[in-house]
Amino acid sequence: MAGDSLFDISGKVALVTGGTSGIGLMIARGFVSRGVKTYIASRDQGRSDEFAAELAEAGECYGLAADLAQEDGPAALAAAFAERESKLDILVNNAGANARGPIEEMTTEAWDLVLGVNLRSLFFLTQQVLPYLKAAASAENPARVINLGSIGGLHVPNWEAHPYGASKAAVHQLTRSLAKRFGPEHILVNAIAPGPFHSRLTDTTSDAVKKSVATYIPAGRPGTPEDVEGLSVFLASRAGAYVNGMTIALDGGYIAAL
Repeated sequence: MAGDSLFDISGKVALVTGGTSGIGLMIARGFVSRGVKTYIASRDQGRSDEFAAELAEAGECYGLAADLAQEDGPAALAAAFAERESKLDILVNNAGANARGPIEEMTTEAWDLVLGVNLRSLFFLTQQVLPYLKAAASAENPARVINLGSIGGLHVPNWEAHPYGASKAAVHQLTRSLAKRFGPEHILVNAIAPGPFHSRLTDTTSDAVKKSVATYIPAGRPGTPEDVEGLSVFLASRAGAYVNGMTIALDGGYIAAL
């Protein structure tokens, strides 16, 4: 069953930050249903446990908590994971924050929050779980890091989102530099740059987003859970084992049509 084994990720261990909502929850659900022992993290242990229990109806899922906006958040999350596991096959850096508004109204607090969660915590969580990624990695079956970037880091939208766009563009560059650093150690690092998917940051049911989708996306629709599940499973499986350092736009053709 060559086709099945090519995309088989069963038996792996994954950690998904921001795993209780939006794209993180979509990815976690896809992993759990395919036999991946999945840990989902959020700021609140009760919320993580609630969603982990829901996902666990289809497989193994456990909740962890850490505030990745805080300087010690990545180390705390890595320590909580290390209490339960000795290796990590798949790290999904999905936790995100946003701060829209004109440059005249932007505060240093909002800027630091967005860059702290979207970029700093991604880097330092990867650093903190590196021993567990190395423990899982082999030439035949590399460990994987999947970073969530954004099409907002590939182009400038028609509204002001300065810290968000800067943070996501930096995530794409960091993905390349980490891929170069860790490739020889059999750890592959890639990024997904989503277009509009329903999340706490993007309401795809709003008139504004519907208009944007109809105007700018050749596929004519927002993303669905199956869309991001498919790409994340590909990147985590043997099928994606020669993809490294790439930022893949998952946007229905938005960037291509600009």
